[in-house]
Amino acid sequence: MEEIVKLDSVAAYNNMRGVSTLHPLVTVLDLSKANPMPAKTFNFGLYAVYLKELNCGELKYGRGHYDYQEGTLVFIAPGQVMAVEKSVKTFAPKGWALLFHADLIKGTSLGKHIHDYSFFSYDVNEALHLSDKERQLVLDCFAKIEFELQHAIDKHSKTLIASNIELFLNYCTRFYDRQFITRDNANKGILEKFEDLLNGYFSSDKPSNTGLPSVAYSAEALNLSPNYFGDLIKKETGKSAQEYIQSKIIDIAKERIFDINKSVSQVAYELGFKYPQHFTRLFKQKVGVSPSEYRMLN
Repeated sequence: MEEIVKLDSVAAYNNMRGVSTLHPLVTVLDLSKANPMPAKTFNFGLYAVYLKELNCGELKYGRGHYDYQEGTLVFIAPGQVMAVEKSVKTFAPKGWALLFHADLIKGTSLGKHIHDYSFFSYDVNEALHLSDKERQLVLDCFAKIEFELQHAIDKHSKTLIASNIELFLNYCTRFYDRQFITRDNANKGILEKFEDLLNGYFSSDKPSNTGLPSVAYSAEALNLSPNYFGDLIKKETGKSAQEYIQSKIIDIAKERIFDINKSVSQVAYELGFKYPQHFTRLFKQKVGVSPSEYRMLN
């Protein structure tokens, strides 16, 4: 069985890359001045962001490969596994890396909102591809953090470093919004495919056998990670993926409720609800009246 190397501290990571540790909880690396990462599998105990400026080896994320290009940002969250695969060619590493421990942001604004940056859980082929101007903004943010690391740690260090990381991540959120719109090949037709998927699901016997379709099921069927899929649907429709599924359920329910040969409970079971009262609650929440009342009113 392949050994998985744990990277639980900034010092351990810096030692592996052959650079000095200026702060115990955060590091910014110019990869051209660091040792290449060995071809091993790593379990990260840190947040990590890589700005890849040269294709210097295959990165395997989970069960797939990261399809990164020059000027691409790769995000890793604590607990995620990343493998660096052996390459036949030798490349000089080029680019930048920012790594920080969760303890750095405890008690800060970033610490309260770190889970809002869903791109830390994006999957294969969902990396952030930067324009030249965006890349320069990223480098400016890294330079500000590096500037703080060059100074002795004082009572302002934590706030300033965390604020600059938060600024950087907020820019990344904007860049992803742009990418959802401009990367037509990657995102084209996702909403239509989602709609077809739901129509096919409710036309089959899957709801009775399997239950309601989940966001995770839909994302997997469309070969996307749940977070990327959810963010994409939100950007396209203004609704969360879960809300979109619920709207589809209500639309189908409104149609089926008019079959007077079926009870409300039968309709609920056909739609995939385990308990009819859950269906009634959702219907009333979305429509304003219960399924039985809706049937009588119409």
